[in-house]
Amino acid sequence: MRTTTVVIGAGQAGLAMSWWLARRSIDHVVLERGEVANSWKTERWDSLTLLTPNWQSRLPGYGYEGGDPDGFRTMPETIGFIQGYAEMMSAPVRTHTRVGSVRCHGDGYEVVTNRGNWLCETVVLATGACNTPVVPAVADAVPSAIATLTPMGYRNPDQIEEGGVLVVGASASGVQIAEEIQRSGRPVTLAVGEHVRVPRVYRGKDIKWWMDASGVLDQRYDEVDDVVRARNVPSLQLAGYADRRTIDLNSLTGIGAKLVGRLAGIKDGKAQFSGSLRNVCALADLKMNRLLDTIDDWSREHGRDDEVAPPHRFETTAVEESPPLLLDLTRGRIKTIIWATGFRPDFSWLDVPVLDRKGSIRHDGGVVEAPGLYLLGMPFLRRRKSSLIDGVGDDARDLSAHLASYLRERTVTGVTA
Repeated sequence: MRTTTVVIGAGQAGLAMSWWLARRSIDHVVLERGEVANSWKTERWDSLTLLTPNWQSRLPGYGYEGGDPDGFRTMPETIGFIQGYAEMMSAPVRTHTRVGSVRCHGDGYEVVTNRGNWLCETVVLATGACNTPVVPAVADAVPSAIATLTPMGYRNPDQIEEGGVLVVGASASGVQIAEEIQRSGRPVTLAVGEHVRVPRVYRGKDIKWWMDASGVLDQRYDEVDDVVRARNVPSLQLAGYADRRTIDLNSLTGIGAKLVGRLAGIKDGKAQFSGSLRNVCALADLKMNRLLDTIDDWSREHGRDDEVAPPHRFETTAVEESPPLLLDLTRGRIKTIIWATGFRPDFSWLDVPVLDRKGSIRHDGGVVEAPGLYLLGMPFLRRRKSSLIDGVGDDARDLSAHLASYLRERTVTGVTA
């Protein structure tokens, strides 16, 4: 089978690219291992809602039209939104088509799947950044009596044993799961490393409204000093609760959760924690206040101060004077460990020499080193908002323009796949 472009992945990123390719009259197909929005359907816990308000669900030619723009979509609503997008534009999606290999073929590519092979001139990798949970090597030392889970396998507190839970990781997934489990009556200990603290609401507006209006989310990858560092910043401690409450370490300790430092090791059944908890919390507070300073400056410069509440600051993160450095996992107090330690993409099927020694794709804003190969839907790919539903459309527009230019150059030089 032949086509001009193969897009791999039918989530929001792949569908946004499909919309732009259709606008540019570029023949293409979208291959999806499961069904449209597959990751949203199969790899999320029951109570999860989007971190972004409904109004911020914006895709090319498509957006929110309901009566609750400041609310937050549940997973079924998110799935319906993405499915509706695919149906609206009649995207050429081939579902239940698993890609086994992408390899060079002449001056183009061959995409090998369980439902036949495709020859094409260009390929867009839109499979997402969260294919595989990152579980640290220290997990091998966990006593066998303790159950372990990742956010991909966690669904709700009822699936875990009564008793204490150690949640490792305090970014968006970690703090949300920790709060849900603590409220279920199971005591939570949260191991905290580097994290990003923000309020849900500031000066009467959602923090995402401020970040959108002030241009923070539109900051480009070529405008930051260290883009590698920017792409690896943890996700915001944020949740889309109906009451718009803030979730942070203070809110968790307020309901009884216990904080410890980063998990440094496990020896003889004893978990060892870093003594840097106070420092990492102080740094998170500092960075939050810098963001609020940026918002305040923008509000003042753009004449918005009369329309919103006055500037204010939040209490610093409360950390006990001497946080525990050891936790005996053999005493039965901890029954479950949840590894909320991040995710990584899976490009094990990519047989093109574009991966670095860490398994990441070498690219410049989504333009991969191999001609005709593109990457989409990754953190800070081209903009700070690249991994959001609201961000993939702009990235897809830019990359589809580059792709179209590449195809025109091939036509001029007479190159065909």
